[in-house]
Amino acid sequence: MNYSGLKKKLYVIERDIVSNNGQSGTSTGGAVGESHTLLEPQNQAYAAFVPLLDAELAKIDRFYERKEAELFAQADIVECDIDKLQGIPTLQRRSSATFFQKLSDMGDSAPRIQGTSSVQPVQQSNQSLGIDSTIPQDVTNAYIPHEHDESTYAPSLAGAEEGNRGSEHMSRSSASDRVRRTASFSENEVLRRELRTRARDLFILLHDLRSYAQLNYTGFSKITKKFDKVTSSALRSAYMAETVHAASAFGEAAQKRLREHMEAMAYAFGLASQCTSIDDALGELKQCLREEVVWERNTVWRDMIASERMVNAVGVQSPDLAGGRAKPRMTNTQRQMLRLAACTVVFGVAWAVPLFSGVEQQRCWAMLVYVSLLWATEALPLHVTALLVPLLTVMLGVMRSPAKSHQSLGAGDASKAVFSAMFSSVIMLLLGGFALAAALSKHDIARIIASWVLSRAGSSPRTVLLANMLVATFASMWISNVAAPVLCFSLIRPILRTLPPGSTFAPCLVIGIALASNVGGMASPISSPQNIIAINTMHPAPSWFQWFAVSIPVCVACDVGIWLLLLFVYQPNKTTPAIHQTRFTSERLSRRQIYVCIVTVVTILLWCFESQLAFVFGDMGIVAVIPLVLLFGFPTVLGKEDFNNFLWTVVMLAMGGIALGRAVESSGLLHELAGHIEGVVDGMPVFSVLCVFCALILVVCTFISHTVGSLIILPIVSEVGARLPEPHSRLLVMGAALMASGAMGLPVSGFPNMNAIMLEDTLGNPYLSTMDFFKAGVPASFVAYAVVISIGFAVMSLLGF
Repeated sequence: MNYSGLKKKLYVIERDIVSNNGQSGTSTGGAVGESHTLLEPQNQAYAAFVPLLDAELAKIDRFYERKEAELFAQADIVECDIDKLQGIPTLQRRSSATFFQKLSDMGDSAPRIQGTSSVQPVQQSNQSLGIDSTIPQDVTNAYIPHEHDESTYAPSLAGAEEGNRGSEHMSRSSASDRVRRTASFSENEVLRRELRTRARDLFILLHDLRSYAQLNYTGFSKITKKFDKVTSSALRSAYMAETVHAASAFGEAAQKRLREHMEAMAYAFGLASQCTSIDDALGELKQCLREEVVWERNTVWRDMIASERMVNAVGVQSPDLAGGRAKPRMTNTQRQMLRLAACTVVFGVAWAVPLFSGVEQQRCWAMLVYVSLLWATEALPLHVTALLVPLLTVMLGVMRSPAKSHQSLGAGDASKAVFSAMFSSVIMLLLGGFALAAALSKHDIARIIASWVLSRAGSSPRTVLLANMLVATFASMWISNVAAPVLCFSLIRPILRTLPPGSTFAPCLVIGIALASNVGGMASPISSPQNIIAINTMHPAPSWFQWFAVSIPVCVACDVGIWLLLLFVYQPNKTTPAIHQTRFTSERLSRRQIYVCIVTVVTILLWCFESQLAFVFGDMGIVAVIPLVLLFGFPTVLGKEDFNNFLWTVVMLAMGGIALGRAVESSGLLHELAGHIEGVVDGMPVFSVLCVFCALILVVCTFISHTVGSLIILPIVSEVGARLPEPHSRLLVMGAALMASGAMGLPVSGFPNMNAIMLEDTLGNPYLSTMDFFKAGVPASFVAYAVVISIGFAVMSLLGF
């Protein structure tokens, strides 16, 4: 139930009551006046609040009935399949009335003293429709057998004698008969293990459904009690007795059906597990329930400790423990000013030392050096430096006329040229990608897909690691490699919390997700800013289908190669043979979620076939307007706050990079630089040129931002590629752009790495150190390099890049 929403409504009701009491002006001691002033607000509060309760109750009832039907149908199938097993032991089956008793403390494994136990059998009273006696008071309750029922069904034990006769007959059978029986036994064993797993999982899900009913029942009780306190009324007793108890989720009949099916699954589990008694089967199931509670519990105190530790750590400096006077330290502002001054000095030197014959080229060279240093040292925030680019471009007079005369443009013409270049279709493509990412994240679609995949990864650390890496790469395709690691790190926190001390699987999993998120930056045109820059540089721009044809094989090969590398470096199976399997509870998609999925799929299809639909849309940027309109057109899907939460710093950085590229091209500096590099690579085949540029961008982007490195290098790569005897500009640019995402050797190499190095447990201990990136991140970069220059080059050559 939406408990927080109901509480907010109660606050509004309380405010209105206080306001009405203040405006009534009744005299003290007037009983009639007091009754008159409170009666109307109470009626208004009742009329406003009860429909909300009814809506929440109806929603809970619908969900309960749907899940009950699904689970009961699966339980019936298991009961039918259990009869197919051969040679299984028999168990005494009990009646529902004596099957369960509550265990007050699930974590208490100490034996109880006979005669003082607080455990009582499940009561069948009709008081309050039996809700308090049929639903556990705590979601951590497990169920154990109470006593044997003499009237229950006890199956015959004649199967033992039949088994002995069958054994004697088998000893006299032929060789072919033995083979046939061995195969039959193997099939029976596989079926037995499968039924054991299904019965166990269904028992846990039925227990969860039981806890779901209790939690919501408690919620209705508490919120109506709070309503009575605020309005001085008596809604709770009447509403709970007449409305809540009448709901199917809280009725005695529903709870009785639930108990019967839990009994049936426990019986099926005991048969499939070949337990000697039902007590042993229920003991194993109780342990499974305990593990589920430890697995899924995300207690408030953990979050409070982590938040308090982070808050208290802000601005705290280590004391001088050695005694004496503390050494003066530079503040962050002083360090920033020092870096800014150093960059400015280098700018002055680049301006003064003549390296190029043209005035515009020399000035643009000085500006390029200055901006690159500001980006590399972060003397100014990256987006602020990007905003400085158009200012310097106009003030330094680096723009030239596109005509053959190449006359220097005035300030007015230069400003128009640079601003027209900054907001292009590529920026609209970036905004469209942000809109899709916001919708997929806000409406939990990304989490549902990721949880579904991880639930099928099993319990082996190897498969769980690979599954998490593939999920991170896939998520980066659609919600960018900035948001994807945040999502994946939140999904693996339950795994990290339950790992034993000293397990190497924790750092292996964390760095695996970070590296896979970097790889996911290659996957789609909207997965990272460097891809947007590459598309803006390539002429003609590749379609989405062409991009996927290159990026998906490269990403899969990189993920597999990095996965094998991590298994070799960390060897997680030695310290953690098995982990708890992630469970996925299927939920029916809401209409909003379906709407977001339809908009996302349609937009991606239009992007993929943009070249065939160019006569309609003209450009991918126009297609990007469609999700912006369809998603933000309905505030319930995406609202103003979602628009404000866009990564506008990334947008500004991309716009500044485009402006810088336009200035370098217009001034003629790009032509000069390409000419010098062409002399170095002259006579080299395309493959060798690709290797050189990929190595260059790998080194540069390892130490600075992927986006910044792409902004500086990709225009030069494009120009050099166009000057080759056989022009392959698009191949070189795309290969370099893919390699930019593959630079992941240091903690500062991309946002996923920075997020991973900052990830800590609840005690403040980081999961990763810089050494982890040296022993795993640097080799992973070489793995990506090898894949890009081999598989990437082969696919791009086949596609005619």
